[in-house]
Amino acid sequence: MSPAMSFVRVERPRPHTVVVTLDRPERMNAMAFDVMVPFRQTLEDIGSDNDVRVVVITGSGRAFCAGADLEDSGTVPNIAGLTQTSIARRALELLDDVILTIRRLHQPVIAAVNGPAIGGGFCLSLAADIRLASHDAFFRAAGINNGLTASELGLSYLLPRAIGSSRAAEIMLSGRDVDAGEAERIGLVSRAVAGDELLDACYQLAERIISYSRVGVEVTKRLLWSSLDAGSLHSHMDHEGHAQLYVRLTTQNFEEAIKARREGRPPVFLD
Repeated sequence: MSPAMSFVRVERPRPHTVVVTLDRPERMNAMAFDVMVPFRQTLEDIGSDNDVRVVVITGSGRAFCAGADLEDSGTVPNIAGLTQTSIARRALELLDDVILTIRRLHQPVIAAVNGPAIGGGFCLSLAADIRLASHDAFFRAAGINNGLTASELGLSYLLPRAIGSSRAAEIMLSGRDVDAGEAERIGLVSRAVAGDELLDACYQLAERIISYSRVGVEVTKRLLWSSLDAGSLHSHMDHEGHAQLYVRLTTQNFEEAIKARREGRPPVFLD
């Protein structure tokens, strides 16, 4: 594998929408370090691009992401002089940071799961704020099939919060595949659509999100994620209340929404 190749493609198909594609289809977009390092850097750059309001993540070819590359894992950067023990830790931290980078992005992230999302690829989809899947997609917590733990890259944290602890345990401990129909039924994805309609469905959703206030959308994303870590309902309600007051008192968005409704036009939120 050539370190000069990034295996990440960035496109801007619609205003304020960026599509980031894992582009190594011959390896089912597996999570080699030569893929994940530029992928993480690309996401960080997009997070600083204030023209971007929504990010779509997908895979090239027939897969979303097949998880760890078992044949060619690529090169872990900055490991000169380290022992195997330290290299292993750096490798895990690098992959963990990909998941955390998605979570830290200001912009909402939509995972367009176009095919298999296996192991780390399953985790990658769960890091997104919203998941849409093609009918060809399926999800597998593959670690257990390989004699390892089924949990990696936050899977045992994110999956129970997405679909409930019992379903998550059954999927992770059995190592079975969850097809797109079941994923939609249990709430793992919000929608399953035909493969040739997947990106258009993501774009339509992105356009709706973009029509709202930037600060309203970004703060809502933060609140949704922080709710997963909240120690109690009361503490999270305090967090929500302060966020609502922050937007209400520092913008004219609410007044604009009322005025636009009276005038029968879409609101223009200037934040």
